[in-house]
Amino acid sequence: MEKHWTYKNYEIKDGLKPESRHFQYYYVVSEGSEKKCNYCVWIAKEALSRFDKTMDFDAIVSSQREVWNKWVKGKIDAQDFGNKVLKLEKDGEKEIELSEMTEYLSMG
Repeated sequence: MEKHWTYKNYEIKDGLKPESRHFQYYYVVSEGSEKKCNYCVWIAKEALSRFDKTMDFDAIVSSQREVWNKWVKGKIDAQDFGNKVLKLEKDGEKEIELSEMTEYLSMG
């Protein structure tokens, strides 16, 4: 289910990417009618159990969404409107430009 909220003068829509075979949680940031950027949280399959033993996507969102919202607010505060992915892996996390995520984009 998509959620809508505001931060400063920005409108944010967020939610799980429908029918994705791997975990993708997206944020679309807009200012008025102008889309500013996309932020995404992608969790590698081998890291899912770090967040929920049953690997339930909804349970992961419930427990982590506020953490991810703070990441988005930090990006907005820094005026960093590039398309970014916060990739959560088994050994940690890294921030990547969305355009560099070709292995996920090719998976469909």
